[in-house]
Amino acid sequence: MATPHNSAEKGDIAKTVLMPGDPLRAKFIAENFLTDVKCFNEVRGMLGFTGKYEGKEVSVMGHGMGIPSIGIYTYELFNFYDVDNIIRVGSAGGMQDYVNVRDIIFAIGAHTDSNYGFQFGLPGTFCPTATYDILEKAVNIAREKKVRFHVGNVLASDAFYKKCDEGDRYRKLGTLAVEMETVALYMNAAEAGKNALTILTVSDHLYKSEELSAAERQTSFTDMMEIALKTAIQL
Repeated sequence: MATPHNSAEKGDIAKTVLMPGDPLRAKFIAENFLTDVKCFNEVRGMLGFTGKYEGKEVSVMGHGMGIPSIGIYTYELFNFYDVDNIIRVGSAGGMQDYVNVRDIIFAIGAHTDSNYGFQFGLPGTFCPTATYDILEKAVNIAREKKVRFHVGNVLASDAFYKKCDEGDRYRKLGTLAVEMETVALYMNAAEAGKNALTILTVSDHLYKSEELSAAERQTSFTDMMEIALKTAIQL
C-alpha cells in the first residue's frame, strides 16, 4: 500500500535497502551498480529503486536530511513495506585527530542532541545501536578491500548551523564524527525489531583543514557503496 511519502506497493521494495541522504546518490547507485532496475518512488523527489546486485535483489532510496526526515522514511520501510535491513550510506565530519578525510566509519551507536527518543516514553536515555551481525559483515568486507576504517560512536545532531557548539565535549569522549540521521534509524529499527547499520565516509573534518573535492568524494563514496552492497547480499 502506498503512503503519503512513498508510492510503492507491497513487494516493490527488497528486504534490504541502502539509504543515502541525497536521492540523486540513490539514483547513482541504481544506475552504476544494479541491474534490472525499477523505480518505485518519486514522491517529493525522494527517489527509490529496486534492482539486483550480483543476482540478489536490493533496493536503494534517499532519506533526506536530518532526523525527522530519515525517521519518516525508515519507519515506513520497516513497518509498512516489510523491510528487514536498512544500511545508511552517508557522509560525516570527522572529530578525532586519527580520523582522516576519506576514511570510512561504521557507527556502533549514536549520541544525539535530538529529542526524537521522547516519543518512546522511556524513563531514561535510550542508547540505540547498530545490528552486530550486519556490522561484523561490513567490517570484514572493509578489511578485505583494504580500506582505512574506524568503528565507534558518532554524534547525530539536529542542527547543521549551531549557535552553541558542544563538539569539544563529544570529541573528548571519543566520538568519531558528526552526522545528522543515525539515531532515528537505529531507534526505529529497535522499535520494529529490525536491523540497521550506518556506514559513513568522512567528507570533511571539524578540527583539521581537510575536505574532499567533488571528484574525490565520488571515488571515496564508491568504496562505501560497494561495502554496503556486498554486505546487503549476505543478509
